[in-house]
Amino acid sequence: MPQSQRHRPRPLVSVSVLLCALLGLTPSAAASEGPGASADVARLYEEASLATARYEEGRRAADLQREKVQKLNHLLSQKQYDVAALHGELGRLASAQYRTGGGLPYTAQLLLADSPDALLRGKQAQSRADLAVHSAVLETRRAAARLTVAKREADRAQHGLNRRLARLAVLKRGIERKLESAQWALQDEADRAVAAGKCRGAVRLRQPKKKPSTRAWVTPVKTYELSAGFDSAGERWAHRHTGQDFAVDIGTPVRSVGAGRVASVSCGGAFGIEILVRHPGGYCTQYAHLAAAAVDQGDKVRTGQWIGQAGTTGNSTGPHLHFETRLTRYLGSGVDPRKWLAERGVKL
Repeated sequence: MPQSQRHRPRPLVSVSVLLCALLGLTPSAAASEGPGASADVARLYEEASLATARYEEGRRAADLQREKVQKLNHLLSQKQYDVAALHGELGRLASAQYRTGGGLPYTAQLLLADSPDALLRGKQAQSRADLAVHSAVLETRRAAARLTVAKREADRAQHGLNRRLARLAVLKRGIERKLESAQWALQDEADRAVAAGKCRGAVRLRQPKKKPSTRAWVTPVKTYELSAGFDSAGERWAHRHTGQDFAVDIGTPVRSVGAGRVASVSCGGAFGIEILVRHPGGYCTQYAHLAAAAVDQGDKVRTGQWIGQAGTTGNSTGPHLHFETRLTRYLGSGVDPRKWLAERGVKL
């Protein structure tokens, strides 16, 4: 159990009571309707995860498009600068032509020239240079026109992506608000179970739509922040901390780190709702302070299977998972979970 966890203030009036009042139900009637908030939270977690993935995909697309627009802006500015420079070059050539007799008819220039051949060659070179600059001006103008069209299209695409990103952000925030409400409804149900010292039985959650893991061992939660570690001191426990804490939100799916069988599921006490899994070889893993259990005693579990949902029941200052690895099923036989998992190829 951690000294400091991410903490959300509990509502003054329980969420479940408010929901019951709105629906015209008594708390006992609402609590007897099966999975309830557990299933809602699991479903909303999936929806929130999908909405977040779509939002991030949209954000990346908008960022790439923004970079494209910036690049086109730079190229267009460069082309416009090139056109201006070439116009200046044309002006320079015209001035030079005037200074060298460009105002006289070409026949008169030949008659007055000391070296008609040299004048002829100079005129030919000047004509070629003049033609080259004219061609460069036309080509640069065409390139600038193409860039202008491309920039206009890129701007339209950018505006479209920004609108889509704004819609995705609204959708994401809406799901997150629903998820937060369902999380506290779930926690309220868990608190009642712990206060009664009676687990309400497994809430069978729909497992994630993924291929089963080929790994023998995994982390107990997929995404997390580590908080209090093994054997650390703190005022929240009597002696030393007996496990590794994972700071996660209420309702976060908790999974079995390896294959095994559920040794016990219990409620009440310092650990709140807890699950103990026995693995081949005699080691046990404990998952504590849960908001709900998705397995019953005696169930066989596979690596990565969702067995519960994280919460903040029992002696807990905020939502987190307390995870232990033990030599036996009994408290006091714990070993460092980080080292234990590392020996099995799982680094925290």
